[in-house]
Amino acid sequence: MASNQYMVDKRMSILVVDDYAPMRQTVKKQLLQLGFDNISEAAGAGDAMRKIEAGERFGLIISDWNMPEVTGLDFLNFIRAAQQTKQVPFLMITAEATRENVIAAAKAGVSQYIVKPFTADVLREKLETVFTKLAGRQQMI
Repeated sequence: MASNQYMVDKRMSILVVDDYAPMRQTVKKQLLQLGFDNISEAAGAGDAMRKIEAGERFGLIISDWNMPEVTGLDFLNFIRAAQQTKQVPFLMITAEATRENVIAAAKAGVSQYIVKPFTADVLREKLETVFTKLAGRQQMI
């Protein structure tokens, strides 16, 4: 993230949520390549919700949409409903590119939406967009 428009603490805690371990590892590897090194994983939204309810705090959440038990959309709604997490940037990664899903995620408050398969460059661009918006919002306060 070479832009001078915002500052990103690369030590921030990031939560990667996906029921498919190879996808979690792929996202984690890409984040490490971008300089982030404080990355936690959750094997599903239920696992992630338990971490948050136990008091773990994250500066960014990256979640899959399609997961058993609790969907990524339901997890996003949980995040946006809780006072301590409602402002946390949330990046949805999914194979679902339907208009209805994109609209549902936007209405629920997703920060950015990535369709699988994606490259590290796409992840970097989406993160830059999220952090640029966040920096702008903080400057307005």
